[in-house]
Parts: sequence; C-alpha cells; structure tokens
Amino acid sequence: MDNDNNITALRTRMMAAKPSLGGSDNINKWWLLGTSGCHLCDIAEQIIAQFQAVQPITYHYVDIADFDEPLMMEFATTIPVIITPTKRLNYPFSVMDLQQLFISSQSSDSQP
Repeated sequence: MDNDNNITALRTRMMAAKPSLGGSDNINKWWLLGTSGCHLCDIAEQIIAQFQAVQPITYHYVDIADFDEPLMMEFATTIPVIITPTKRLNYPFSVMDLQQLFISSQSSDSQP
C-alpha cells in the first residue's frame, strides 16, 4: 500500500482528465481504476462487494480508457488499483487488505 504524498497530485491529474471525478459526491470516495474486459478488475469489484458487507464504503469505478494516453499508460499494467483520498493500493488485494486500507485512511483523514 502506498502512503504517498503524491496521492493528492495524482487525484488532481485524474480529475483534470475526467472532470466528473471532481464532483462533491466523488471527492471523498474510493476510486477503483480498471477497464472493460479486465478480469482482475471484475475480481476486485467482487472483493470490494464482500468488504461492503461488513464496512459500508462507497466507491466509484473509473475506466482508465477515459484518461489521456500518458495517464492511462501509468495504470495500464497495474490495474486494478484503488485510490483513496490519501492512499493507493495496487492489486492483488484481499478483504483484509481493504480493512487495513480503511483503518489507515480513517487515521490519515483525522490528522491535521
């Protein structure tokens, strides 16, 4: 799991490439980056669904094909990827990894 100060910059670049991500309803959501035909992305959605059974989170599926080519290529070999407002988690991940991500995201969000 990347706890990178560049997550804010990355999310800003993604919102510039896909302005609908910048809406107030998406700004604090987790984003699942994937693309059509990606079987690992389908598995990632199933893992998130299992996690949602115990922790009600909301996420937004983001198709990397909607990005410009440089940004799309940045994720082409790493999808599925989860981007929270403060963290990045590359596949493979499990429900336990999502729990850890949730807890660490909550503690990061509460820091000044």
